[in-house]
Order: sequence, then structure tokens, then C-alpha cells
Amino acid sequence: MVKNAPYKFSEFNYVSLEFGYRDSLLNKYNSQTGEYQYVNKKDSVIKMHMRLNEADLLYLHRKAADLGFWDFPTNELGSDSAKHVARYIITFSYKRKTKKVTFDANYDGPEKLVDANERLIKEIQKKLDEAEKR
Repeated sequence: MVKNAPYKFSEFNYVSLEFGYRDSLLNKYNSQTGEYQYVNKKDSVIKMHMRLNEADLLYLHRKAADLGFWDFPTNELGSDSAKHVARYIITFSYKRKTKKVTFDANYDGPEKLVDANERLIKEIQKKLDEAEKR
């Protein structure tokens, strides 16, 4: 099943994650450029250059496949009434295809889908934290 998946690691280009409030996605990472920007606990924007190694990228590729990322809807948006709701934009790019999902923390979809999104976001953030400590 993994070999026949529409997204193969041998064709992998990059993974990116953007998150923040709807009007300002200040937290960003792109594995292709290595650009990493985040807001720390003191509300300062920190910019750095950081690369994930191939093992980290393979892990994230496999985790996305395990969680069914390729089948997620493109837009998983919550109600517009709440202004300060976290929004996440997850992108996995390959030579022939790119999958981009926009997920709001207040998305009222199936519980399994919400859980899968949250787990993938946590895995990406965990790998970023590990890479920053190296």
C-alpha cells in the first residue's frame, strides 16, 4: 500500500507548516528553504535557519501516510465568529503532486479527522523542537 501511495518519499520536495491566528500566521517552517520563524513566550518573533535531516523528513512523510493525510479535505475551516482561533496550514510537496490542508482549531468535522490533524501537527512541531535543540 505504501509503495503505491500517490506520494512517494523518493519524490519528496518539502514539508511546510504555518500557524497562528487567522489574520497573522507568524509561525512558519519550510524544510526546503530551512526558514523557521516563530513567536516565543515573550511575544517576540524569532527567525532562524534550520534544516530537518532526511530521517526526520522520512518520519513525517510516513506519519502523514499513517494518519491518512492524503485523504484529508483541503479546507477544514471552523466558524468565522471566533476571531482568535488557531489556523494551521500543512503542505507536503512532491515532484508531481502537492497536498495542502488548512485546518482551524475550532473545525467541527468528524472527531477522527480532527484528531488526525492535531496528531500530525504535534509530530511536525516535535521534530522542529528536536532539530532546534541539535
